[in-house]
Amino acid sequence: MDREATAADAVRPRGRTTHRAATLSLLTLDTAAWCGGFLGAAWTRYEFALTAAATGRVLAVALACAAVHALLTMLRTRVYGRDPIGSAGDARGLAGTVAVATAVTLAGLLCWAQRPVPATTPLVGGAVALVLMAGARGLWRALADRRRPATRHAVRCLVYGVDAASERLVRVLLRDPGSGYRPVGLLDDAPESRGLRLEGLRVLGGREQVAAAVRATQARAVIFSMSGSDPGLLRDVRTRTLEAEAAFKVLPPVQELLDRPVAATDVRDLQLTDLLGRAHRVAELTVERGGLAGRRVLVTGAGGSIGAELCRQIARCDPGELMMLDRDESALHALQMSLHGRALLDGPELILADIRDAEGIARVIADRQPEVVFHAAALKHLTMLQRHPGEAIKTNIWGTLNVLEACRDVAQFVNISTDKAANPTSVLGYSKRVTERLTAHQAQRSGATYLSVRFGNVLSSRGSVLTAFQAQIRAGVPITVTHPDVTRYFMTVQEAVHLVLQAAAIGRGGEALVLDMGEPVRIADVARRLAAEADHPVDIVYTGLRPGEKLHEHLFGADEADSRPLHPLISHVSVPPLDPEQVRALDPYADPDELVKRMAAFCEIVGASLPALPGQR
Repeated sequence: MDREATAADAVRPRGRTTHRAATLSLLTLDTAAWCGGFLGAAWTRYEFALTAAATGRVLAVALACAAVHALLTMLRTRVYGRDPIGSAGDARGLAGTVAVATAVTLAGLLCWAQRPVPATTPLVGGAVALVLMAGARGLWRALADRRRPATRHAVRCLVYGVDAASERLVRVLLRDPGSGYRPVGLLDDAPESRGLRLEGLRVLGGREQVAAAVRATQARAVIFSMSGSDPGLLRDVRTRTLEAEAAFKVLPPVQELLDRPVAATDVRDLQLTDLLGRAHRVAELTVERGGLAGRRVLVTGAGGSIGAELCRQIARCDPGELMMLDRDESALHALQMSLHGRALLDGPELILADIRDAEGIARVIADRQPEVVFHAAALKHLTMLQRHPGEAIKTNIWGTLNVLEACRDVAQFVNISTDKAANPTSVLGYSKRVTERLTAHQAQRSGATYLSVRFGNVLSSRGSVLTAFQAQIRAGVPITVTHPDVTRYFMTVQEAVHLVLQAAAIGRGGEALVLDMGEPVRIADVARRLAAEADHPVDIVYTGLRPGEKLHEHLFGADEADSRPLHPLISHVSVPPLDPEQVRALDPYADPDELVKRMAAFCEIVGASLPALPGQR
């Protein structure tokens, strides 16, 4: 196991008085180790015939070396801080300090004409002393580990999965009296894990031994470590756990824990999104948080699912100012509550404005002067926009154009797009493809970093298929699926926002960035899994594809190539620019069918003459 990763969880002396007593005790043990090491080295050097006078000289040199060691130890602690006793960091520091003390003592002896002890004594004695000191620290830690807090009322549990995250979890659960769980064994399918012991707990088998391990240990719960796990394995272990009449809990993937250590409170119930088979890729996306530090950042559509998560993650990047814009005051209220635990709506960071108001947006940008803009405001419901294409023009197209033109002097602009913009067949797809092209035009005109980010459905966002299915189950009505074979790409909101932040760091002007979202998910399978989780029978009804809907979504258009020059999981797609004057000529109140054709023409033919709408000048 990775002992280095557990340093933060090692035993730490508590309190100033206890710390001083522990330091004094360790220095006393170290001094005794130096004396014992030097005496042993000299004793063997003189073939076990060490005189009293020689013993005195050896002890004098050993005490001098111990003094150098103590001085170096205190200096290292003052400069670098104190490592937990018995941890890997403590062992590295100890080895370095012993080596330097030995070298100093040896150098002093070599400069002495009449050496009080042989020159080999520091070398051999230092090695022996290091072994004695390491052994003392190991014993110290072992004794401290035995003084674990009482957990008589904690739930006995098994931990499935032996990895760095589960190792930290076991250590935290054993030492935290308020954790509520007491590990009594481990489970893992890997052959190399069989017989392995961690903190005194043994691996009792794999998935097939779940029931037997539950009975043998009288465990009442199984905690599944989800780091890098196969969704099929998760479902199998869960089924076996429930059959053994034990509760099933999960430790989320490490990437969901972000920048903090594993805690007992991270253990949670299985969420429906965990069962969908979506492979998390956030951990493989390196986000340069320093790129936003100290900068003025504006997020439009901040009250939406993507916008709100953007604000939460940007806030952790230490921006100079975070401005959150939305036309929904209730959404801004909820956002401020999630960020600060209060929602007085009196701070300058909240901006109530509508991107359809060109003059209002221009005034906001001119007044607040953001350096980075994340544009997440949009209408997104496909069926609704299919019936009202004029609204897609006024919000998605003209609204984006209003923001782009107001941001002429902004250094970075990230437009949130969708996979429906690749080979679009719906009003939503057409409008978002047009915004990609408008963003590319602004990048070409200004030379700044203006780009788009394209991804699929976001799990559990407002209006998502998962949210709709859950609402239908709660209402006791059948789940409605458009087609048995329809598939969609899914990603978590954390993944979506990581991609957006990555775009701001590595994206180039005039392109769209596309995340490798793995394999598409069959919507009918999602419906069946959710129905199986319900506490009552749930039917599934197929309604047929709606106008504008595809059976399968695409990540790339027919004329787009999958190029990944900077990151193996992120594709860069060139986007042809579109002159804003062409979209200004659109009439949102024209005949809907003609309007859809006009929008489709912007997406299908680049540079070709476009048909005029009836009555258009």
